[in-house]
Amino acid sequence: MNSLQGNSLKGPNGRIDVKAVLSLLEKDGLIAGDKAELMRNVIRPEDMSEKGAIELLASKNLPNARFPGKKLSLEFLCEWLAEKVGLEYFHIDPLKVDVASVTEVMSYAYAQNFGVLPVKATYDELAVATVEPFHTEWSQEISRIANKRISLVIANPEDIRRFQIEFYNLAKSVREAKGQHDSSRANAIQNLEQLMELGKKGNLDANNQHIVSVVDWLLQYAFEQRASDIHLEPRRETGNVRFRIDSVLHKIYEMPASVMTAVTSRIKILGRMDVAEKRRPQDGRLKTRSQDGNEIELRLSTMPTAFGEKLVMRIFDPEVVAKNFEELGFSKQDSEKWYGMIKRPHGIILVTGPTGSGKTTTLYSSLKLLATPEVNVCTIEDPIENIESQFNQMQVQHNINLDFASGIRTLLRQDPDIIMIGEIRDLETAQMAIQASLTGHLVLSTLHTNDATSAITRLVEIGVPHYLINATLLGVMAQRLVRTLCPTCKKPATIDEHEWASLVSPWKAATPRTVYEPVGCLDCRQTGYRGRIGIYEIFTMHDNLKSINKPGTDIMDFRKRAIKEGMLPLRLSGAHKVAAGHTTIGEVLKVAPAVASN
Repeated sequence: MNSLQGNSLKGPNGRIDVKAVLSLLEKDGLIAGDKAELMRNVIRPEDMSEKGAIELLASKNLPNARFPGKKLSLEFLCEWLAEKVGLEYFHIDPLKVDVASVTEVMSYAYAQNFGVLPVKATYDELAVATVEPFHTEWSQEISRIANKRISLVIANPEDIRRFQIEFYNLAKSVREAKGQHDSSRANAIQNLEQLMELGKKGNLDANNQHIVSVVDWLLQYAFEQRASDIHLEPRRETGNVRFRIDSVLHKIYEMPASVMTAVTSRIKILGRMDVAEKRRPQDGRLKTRSQDGNEIELRLSTMPTAFGEKLVMRIFDPEVVAKNFEELGFSKQDSEKWYGMIKRPHGIILVTGPTGSGKTTTLYSSLKLLATPEVNVCTIEDPIENIESQFNQMQVQHNINLDFASGIRTLLRQDPDIIMIGEIRDLETAQMAIQASLTGHLVLSTLHTNDATSAITRLVEIGVPHYLINATLLGVMAQRLVRTLCPTCKKPATIDEHEWASLVSPWKAATPRTVYEPVGCLDCRQTGYRGRIGIYEIFTMHDNLKSINKPGTDIMDFRKRAIKEGMLPLRLSGAHKVAAGHTTIGEVLKVAPAVASN
């Protein structure tokens, strides 16, 4: 048990004394003497029955005498209290709490009664969050039951109450769902590892109320944490739930294998997928609402593994697709180039980059800009990423021989003005795209290449002659996504000259006066990063480039000419984002390819 300082804060009932808090705040220069005296006279004993001293004072919205313009907020007072009593201040980040283990050591009723919440359990120690560090009559009993040493941390009481409900409700749903499963005896093969255990384990109903609760929590929690993907990964005895947030995967929860199977089935039902088919990959989609009422679409994909079906849900937030070019990270120069291309009446525009680089977001944002009542915008996608009311969207269906090429043929008979092709993968699709552009249509599509100029090489490789590329290609844009520094906590840093040189070499780029580094705060969940932004490499197919795009031309010579004509390489575009304080050198180096002979 922690050895506490600040015993002067302890009241006769073992709880924090509000008058003692006021005295210490006054002594620390955080509250004016007249304000402190007013609070002593205004606060009544009955006020303390519902709220503790810290929460009560925070509710008074008192000005912070040491920091003009700021208030004595609940977060500030909790941090101040932690310092006074010599305990760690603990911000409860649900991504970093092992919900299953911490909820086993204490019942919900017990945690609620004493206003505490277990937040970390190790082999011999249990960390418990509280805002009443002297009120510990519960600790000896919990220490004896859990056979662990109790350590206290100070946390925001609003977070404690909120996560008491969330953690214990989730644990209860998973526990009771597993209990119902263990009592069933349906004969079903769930995964390859269980072939010798037929009859020992049964299937859990996907419509079970506890499973419904787990799925509801999973989706809402993902929306709240700004996740872009949800991974449900079955293992031998358990299943892992992971969220991808700002390009990084975080383990969220570990649940019994039977519950994971039922959760996957529940989501497949919602996505109108074949629940009985577990041997083949499947795709589906569902639409739901976040807590603030916004519609959010999810694309579902299953894959059979040794331990059962793995399910990945890609989350499409309409607010992301509705971003303008500046919000996507386009510089003024990038916006002018891109806007100049997409406003052309006909031709082909390509966006290149690996999976997850934001190509779809760029195309959708561009199409939304172009989709006025006067034009007909049609798309052929595999699959449809996001349903948009302004577009006429068609999905590739290989089972009925509806591929990209045949889809484009259909679209050409639909009187289109603008056509978006999900991806040019083969010569037939490329030929149809070229035919569409030559007959007066604007065509937008994607390719998987490392940089913008490599799109020329890729088209030649699949069989498109140089003269047709020159006749139809308007331009190419390569892009990547980098994590953006949290604006709340980023701080100036000393630039590493060697690292900067590796970023801008071989170009002569001036070293920025100030760069920033990640710190970590409540807004960014202590990661130092919040959100992502694009870096772009764009070239327009001017006559000077067409003149050297012919058989036998080395692609590096073409790239040098493109840079001379004004193309900003990806790494240099990233360097500008570093100099503007949006991201770090390391983030750009991680995603932008090094290209020799630039």
